[in-house]
Amino acid sequence: MTCWLKQYFYLASRDCNTVRQSFLTMTGVSKYIFIYGGIKMEYEKMLGVEAPKSWTHVVREVPTVTQEQRRKALEMTHYNEFAFPAGLLYIDCLSDSGTTSMTDTQWSAMFLADESYGRNKGYYVLLDAFRDVWERGDNQKRLINYIKEGVDKDDVEKMMNEVYLVDYEGGFINGGKYQLSRPNTFIVPQGRCAEALLFDVLKPLFAKRWPGKVFTIPSNAHFDTTEGNIKQMGNVPRNLFHKEILFEVPKSGKYEKNPFKGDMDIDKLNQLIEAVGVENVPLIYSTVTNNSVCGQAVSMKNIREVSKIAHKYNIPFVMDGARWAENCYFIKMNEEGYADKSICEIAKEMFSYFDVVSASLKKNGHANMGGILAFRDKGLFWQKFSEFNEDGSVKTDIGHLLKVRQISAYGNDSYGGMSGHDIMALCQGMYEEARFDYQDERVRQCQYLADGLTANGVPVVQPAGGHGIYIDVDKFFNYKRGHESFAGQALSLEMIHRYGIRCSELGDFSMEYDLKTPEQQKEVCNVVRLAINRSQFSKQHMDYIIAALTQLYKDRDTVPNLKITFGHTLPMRHFHAWAEPYAPSKEEMCEEGNYKYWEK
Repeated sequence: MTCWLKQYFYLASRDCNTVRQSFLTMTGVSKYIFIYGGIKMEYEKMLGVEAPKSWTHVVREVPTVTQEQRRKALEMTHYNEFAFPAGLLYIDCLSDSGTTSMTDTQWSAMFLADESYGRNKGYYVLLDAFRDVWERGDNQKRLINYIKEGVDKDDVEKMMNEVYLVDYEGGFINGGKYQLSRPNTFIVPQGRCAEALLFDVLKPLFAKRWPGKVFTIPSNAHFDTTEGNIKQMGNVPRNLFHKEILFEVPKSGKYEKNPFKGDMDIDKLNQLIEAVGVENVPLIYSTVTNNSVCGQAVSMKNIREVSKIAHKYNIPFVMDGARWAENCYFIKMNEEGYADKSICEIAKEMFSYFDVVSASLKKNGHANMGGILAFRDKGLFWQKFSEFNEDGSVKTDIGHLLKVRQISAYGNDSYGGMSGHDIMALCQGMYEEARFDYQDERVRQCQYLADGLTANGVPVVQPAGGHGIYIDVDKFFNYKRGHESFAGQALSLEMIHRYGIRCSELGDFSMEYDLKTPEQQKEVCNVVRLAINRSQFSKQHMDYIIAALTQLYKDRDTVPNLKITFGHTLPMRHFHAWAEPYAPSKEEMCEEGNYKYWEK
């Protein structure tokens, strides 16, 4: 191998712009064409296609299932999309939570795990992986390599001095004696467990300090589980985004730059704080990317501005960071001043504005299991919700309250309801999610789906989010279906029935439009989401979805409405409510005389 080629492979793990310039300097070859972070050879330009970046080692066959079989299953599961058997589907786009298609390096990491209940090896390297990708930028330690290289077996002193007995303090991830004296990192099975952990501890604390008080918790948009947890503790969730621009699409159908439609509306935030009183706003949330607002990106500028407002009023700022890496990608590609920065360097700045992180790691952890709740060591959250003696000493540390609840609900703190094998897979997955080329390919796959549907006239939100596409339900039905019809949920069920594709309704049904105040109703987006699983779907899958949704759009007047038959007021009803389809009225029909519905 020539010297310049060796040097290129050394550079390949570094920033893409550095690689680009160094490669051209070393080779003097101007005919090489660089696209984003990868190299596209001249022959690829001639072919008009890119070279493949990965291949599949395991293939899962999909069973042939008839419409009648799926109709029967829908009927037996009371038309609840969550209860429908996954084994009867062709494509499952219900959620991007978890992946059965982990990388070879993740599978290999699992073989190096141990299942020790107390302080397994993976616990140490996972905590350091969080520090690497969220707080260190490009100056990473990658302690997982010590396990891969056998250092744990060959050099006990090195493991003791650099892994097992190292003290860390000052960020989201304390270590050593500081994680014992001031615990601030809590590993749990998934994101909603992290939310439940937070609100289960805050609820009695709020009741003790402020008996009978109802708080308001604003966000750029709470996801369904976050909203459900807030409501169950007796508080009011509010979604403050720019709804007026969400469904706008340029005449060209494409944006030159992502407009960051997931941003929080700063004016609405200031108005809300003034209206309810700062003393009644205990937390401010920002979800990145903004899942309930169609997976739209949140700009660093907006995060910075919201952080400034939160800290002006001494309010802890909380990140729902399930898709932190995807949001960093959008910032890199679209926000001025970030083009030359790596995903981790952008993450380092983004996380610096927050006081608390709650995240499902089944998304941007590229793993099947995992969640985290973490707060900044001695930061605003700790100061506000711990109790102190008159001399300033700590009376009750909020971290210890959270740790007690974590242990009682999910197991020892170093296990957190996860197996040692899951921990190692997650650790490796954190680094892989931070790769630019991986995020680039994933976002472009979602955009391909969105563009294909747009070209066929299907109303989807543009640009696509980082983890899926969202159908504008109201426009899909020509604004002829009312909120009480739950037409988005019926659309989702029809996709299962006709085509074996499961979507996720995130509008009037799941966000409980009919149970909200008029003010809150304005904050609901009536959409259906198709989430794209990580490293699992091919172009063939995308094309099938495009064809199926296009046909259903043409036949939209045959989609029934839906009525709830059980669980109308159950918390987070979409997970367990029963429903039943019924024919819309003539006024709701696109064309008179089209009465073909689900025939039993």
